[in-house]
Amino acid sequence: QVQPVESGGGLVQAGGSLRLSCAASGRTFSTYVMGWFRQAPGKERVFVAAVTWRGGITDYADSVKGRFTISRDNAKSTVYLQMDNLKPEDTAVYTCAADNTQRLFPSTSQYDYDYWGQGTQVTVSS
Repeated sequence: QVQPVESGGGLVQAGGSLRLSCAASGRTFSTYVMGWFRQAPGKERVFVAAVTWRGGITDYADSVKGRFTISRDNAKSTVYLQMDNLKPEDTAVYTCAADNTQRLFPSTSQYDYDYWGQGTQVTVSS
């Protein structure tokens, strides 16, 4: 079992950058696919990015491609989301999640993820 805990959210101006971290407890962290999702006020939670357990395969939502980068450090049991060129529409609660199924490619469906963090607020001002 893995318990994700996010950090790094905050307020930033449009065009700025933030790096989110997700520290996950559990001895088998390295076997999980890790993903980031976000939920804006009044909207459904949507996929942002995910990375396979070895970190070799990543996937991104079209809306963040070229601006966000997901990475992981299995030795530190931590996954990161580097967010550059932020836009006001990126404002949301960002949540880290772990998928316990061995997959060749990371899933973009929230229903495939087994463990969820509490989320961290990211606010981008215009």
